[in-house]
Amino acid sequence: MALLQFRVQHFRSVKDSGWISCDDVTTLVGMNEAGKSNILLALWRLNPAQSGEIVARADLPRHLFAEARNKLKDYTFIEADFQLNAEDTARIAEKALIKNKDSLKVRVSRRFDRSYSIQFLDAQPAESFTWGLIRNVLLQQLQAVQEGHAGTPELQDAKEKVTTVLTHATEALPEGQSITEPLTKDLTARLLSVWSALPDSPFRKHVLTAWNQVRDAHLHFENPAKVNGVQDIVLKAIPKFVYYSNYGNLDSEIFLPHAIENMRRTDLTGTAEARARTLRVLFEFVGLNPQEIMEMGQELPTHQATEQNVHAIAERKADRQALLHSAMARLSREFKAWWKQGEYDFDFRADGNFFRIYVSDKLRRDPIELENRSTGLQWFLSFYLVFLVESGDAHRDAILLLDEAGHSLHPLAQRDLAAFFANLSQTNQVIHTTQSPFLVDTNHVERVKVVYVDDEGYTVTSENLRANEGTGTQQRSVYAVHAALGLSISDTLLQGCLPVIVEGVSDQIYLNAIKNYLVSTKSISPSREILFVPSGGTKGIKPLTGLLVGREGDLPSVVMDADQAGRNMHTQLKADLYKSSPKRLIPVSDFISVPDGEIEDLIPFEILAPFLDRMLRDAPDLFADTHNPAVPLVNQVEAFAAAHGITLDPGWKVTLAKGFKGRLLHKTPPAIDKTTVALWKKMFSRMLA
Repeated sequence: MALLQFRVQHFRSVKDSGWISCDDVTTLVGMNEAGKSNILLALWRLNPAQSGEIVARADLPRHLFAEARNKLKDYTFIEADFQLNAEDTARIAEKALIKNKDSLKVRVSRRFDRSYSIQFLDAQPAESFTWGLIRNVLLQQLQAVQEGHAGTPELQDAKEKVTTVLTHATEALPEGQSITEPLTKDLTARLLSVWSALPDSPFRKHVLTAWNQVRDAHLHFENPAKVNGVQDIVLKAIPKFVYYSNYGNLDSEIFLPHAIENMRRTDLTGTAEARARTLRVLFEFVGLNPQEIMEMGQELPTHQATEQNVHAIAERKADRQALLHSAMARLSREFKAWWKQGEYDFDFRADGNFFRIYVSDKLRRDPIELENRSTGLQWFLSFYLVFLVESGDAHRDAILLLDEAGHSLHPLAQRDLAAFFANLSQTNQVIHTTQSPFLVDTNHVERVKVVYVDDEGYTVTSENLRANEGTGTQQRSVYAVHAALGLSISDTLLQGCLPVIVEGVSDQIYLNAIKNYLVSTKSISPSREILFVPSGGTKGIKPLTGLLVGREGDLPSVVMDADQAGRNMHTQLKADLYKSSPKRLIPVSDFISVPDGEIEDLIPFEILAPFLDRMLRDAPDLFADTHNPAVPLVNQVEAFAAAHGITLDPGWKVTLAKGFKGRLLHKTPPAIDKTTVALWKKMFSRMLA
């Protein structure tokens, strides 16, 4: 089960977030007060693991509250698309009589009245099934009516009408067919049309029983998601959402009686609840029982201090110390795998009813109370324990929503946290918010979404990462992504990577995907990592070149589109900056014959076609039917959308590129013809020359 995308509407500061696509790790970047938390909170309320109650007064936009509070069922605040696994699909297919076996995409929506609705996005409804059950129901109801008593002329009249209706319904079934013959959509429609409004009488219920049976059968053809019982199966199948904003730092001194009591309580909230949770997972992780640790340290009154009792107490305390040594050795050893900011040793000490945590490191050997070490160390330890333990227990298969995680960490520790997210994503999808460039994974920039406030004051999201486009708040929100990219460039250059400038983020995604494909198929073997750096258009190429010049003064390669802007920039660079290195200028026109061609024209159309048809699904015609390989694809898409009154999302090119990357790097990638592979190899050979 995987979350594919979601959309928030009419929730706090969000009017319509737009569809937000999701990966193993999804990063929402934005300024303070941009509304990142509101997006996570809405998603959490779709299917919360705990708490997460919908409170209309707090969750509805304030300007909408008076209008909506008495008709909450009319307002959907969250929609999410899931890819069901084969096991869940099989259960639903059996109930809904659909033909899907391996996978099924389902959209789950929730309204402010707490009700749900579901929709299958790629269901293959049954074309027919046996109608023996419906036939039996019709005959049973007809027999019940015929055996019923009609004591008045009015009832006798009603009985005759009901008998006629049920008889006609039975006769609507194909004559001479057995109960194993297929029931089709046309037949159920005919049965439903037979029954007209009847006067109220004791006999009318028999018609309603039969009508309901046929109506439910008809749903298998018309809308299998509406079949009785299917929604319950879907809601049990989709993952729970776990939301965290308070991570509950550990205290260095723990009073065991209070800790044990708090760990058992269910009425704690806020910071107290977070601390109790962190304590619980600490003891679980290191394999200690706090009750046992407390009891093993209890003293005896002086008058009971016999030699035998003193020896028993000493043995218990020795056992307790051995347990503590074993536990602190395990925590120290495993924590080092994730915390790279020093080698830390943890020291657990028990004194009566008190449990204390000390920390020392390689440079400062004296044990210091945990609370007197850095806030970042305290936070990461608490966070590490909670998610390492609960992701294998209470959070199994859940989707983790992490709000501003790690904001108190040093930048290098934030990078460790990003690696921790990647590890968590092996068992749990992660969606986190941040405003730090150090928590942006520049190897997967397609996973980043920008959250900002539009001109009307509403929270919106975008996959468009160009800083020179959009509103002022959008530009400021995207700054963290560009800062992350700049930091990544600096780091990778020091490590000997090969930077290549491209015009936009979509170009970066396409070329990264092609690079990975060529490497995986052993078509190329680069000695250095190729880093594609988007310039934000042709105007950004020159300034970026200065940043990317190598230590030996080598200019970076530049891949440019063959449109007018690309040709002009190619001419300028060739006459000036790249006069002595013209081979490092790589226009797309060197590899394709399409006039004004772009990177998209290097991609086999049959791979992009399904994504384009989905993007342009509101048009009466399929885009694929109008595609002309001699015309730039981007121009065709924009012209097709304009001709059919479709408004393309500003980041549609990025969305298309991400679809291509996911398809090309899938476990079962599409077959690529030899001519295309040869073109790709030729382009990358130019970059590596």
